[in-house]
Amino acid sequence: MTTPSLPDAAVLLGARVDDWRQAVRESGRALTRAGATRDEYTERMIGVIEEFGAYVVIAPGLALAHARPGSDVLHEGLSVVTLATPVDFGHPHNDPVRVVIGLAVANAEEHVASVARLANVFNDEQVIARIAEARTADEVRALLGLGVPSGEPGGDGLGAHA
Repeated sequence: MTTPSLPDAAVLLGARVDDWRQAVRESGRALTRAGATRDEYTERMIGVIEEFGAYVVIAPGLALAHARPGSDVLHEGLSVVTLATPVDFGHPHNDPVRVVIGLAVANAEEHVASVARLANVFNDEQVIARIAEARTADEVRALLGLGVPSGEPGGDGLGAHA
């Protein structure tokens, strides 16, 4: 089992949002653009935070938005959204957030394994700041230790810019 790929469509750099809900929505839209989820998954990610709080803010400046596996997950997927201006999620120690990673998995085993692999990347405290300043999808993939997705049509490695 590997970490999900990160196609250009799943990367949005410099998003302009007003609050954490908009930040999570951008992360969900990126997952949907990449073909990993349906729109409903985004609302479920928001619902998780509304129900359980800002536990998704797993490190200073970093939120890992996700929801349980469901029929709105088409396949395992990852998205990265960097924010032009950081937003608060309500976490007592790790706000404000500059980087939102969206994670969609098809089953609970994938969820645990993917979260563990991502957590290892963030053992280096500088990675979050570097992702927040990244200018291309290729740069984000390199920082996360991900290769270029195979068979990505027309990818220029730039990702989307807000």
